[in-house]
Amino acid sequence: MAEAAAPLLPTQKEVAEHDPTSEIMELQMGPSHPATHGTIKFNLTLDGEKILNCDVEIGYLHRGFEKMCEQRTWNHCIPYTDRLNYASPLINNVAFAITAEQLLDVEVPERCQYIRVIMSEISRITDHLTCLGMAATEAGAISVGFYLMESRETLYDLVTAVTGARLTVSYARVGGVTHDLPHDFAARVRTAFADMRRILSDCDKLLSKNRIFIDRMSGVGTISPEDAISYSLTGPLLRATGVPYDVRKAQPYSGYDRFDFDIPTGTQGDNYDRFSVRFEEIKQSMRIIEQALDGIPSGPIRIDDPQITLPEKKQVYGNIEGLMNHFKLVIEGVKIPPGEAFQSVEGANGELGFYLVSDGSGRPYRVRVRPPCFFGMAALGEMLRGCLISDIITTFGMVNMIGGECDR
Repeated sequence: MAEAAAPLLPTQKEVAEHDPTSEIMELQMGPSHPATHGTIKFNLTLDGEKILNCDVEIGYLHRGFEKMCEQRTWNHCIPYTDRLNYASPLINNVAFAITAEQLLDVEVPERCQYIRVIMSEISRITDHLTCLGMAATEAGAISVGFYLMESRETLYDLVTAVTGARLTVSYARVGGVTHDLPHDFAARVRTAFADMRRILSDCDKLLSKNRIFIDRMSGVGTISPEDAISYSLTGPLLRATGVPYDVRKAQPYSGYDRFDFDIPTGTQGDNYDRFSVRFEEIKQSMRIIEQALDGIPSGPIRIDDPQITLPEKKQVYGNIEGLMNHFKLVIEGVKIPPGEAFQSVEGANGELGFYLVSDGSGRPYRVRVRPPCFFGMAALGEMLRGCLISDIITTFGMVNMIGGECDR
């Protein structure tokens, strides 16, 4: 009987891992950590508190967004898009609807486009306020968190007035939107923005000269423009490195080319620049909304096509044609011609895209979403290399990962 092979000598890595006097330690942080959203796990290689390597596991929520959409009609997918990024659901609604309309080769009325822009920008602001408020709180500036949440609630009141819901709005439809703006909406927006500008000014004073906040954020989680592009980063993460890419400017949709606004950028690509870019984007979104409210035209809010949009309720209740049309659209769905389309919009966290395939039936044959924060999570390990354990919280907060859209 042949002799057993002699055991191989342990590698230098194995010796280092098992040497009790070694400074190198492997540690798992999350998913039970309160700052890791319940699904994220950081596999850390540490030298004391210094991060030598970080392998990020995004985990699973098991939502199955894409496959659920393939079992529903086109408009039945809208509530699912709400849950992708619940901090800015209106942008998700609009992105899906625009992609479906590209398949239909139709363009919604001009008033509908303005409404979509207004509601999308309000949604972008609520997303940024949530991100910045929580990031400031995690760095110890809890007063800023309270102030920004106060502003966010004011905007949620506006969203509720338009859509009837606070977060899960389900507002857009293929071919239009569900409701027109309330008659006093413009006045309410201007009142809310006056308060918000005061609060943002106060928060700027609290943070811009706060040594603790600056030390926690400045020079931390840096990434170069080249690496950011290599990781396909978009949105505030990319613009913080100095690259001025914004889908609203590069590939205008819904009439964004009519509005005058700037693209805030950073220089260092660190957490402080990411915070500052989002802070400035709130101001630019307010500019867009005010221009849209000043120039919004009158007219219909959806396409006048009984094969695409639902009839008015009085027609449903008043004649058999309206009732039959309503029934067929709800049960069978909009019959979109066979084809495929991809459309991206500027989400709060970056480029949000939908790839849709139609086989001519009333439901999508294939749905694929490009979630912006998925790519941010891919680059997070690179951002954290060389940082300290305490920097994980602030850097992860600036990626602004939303589990609903990051889940694959």
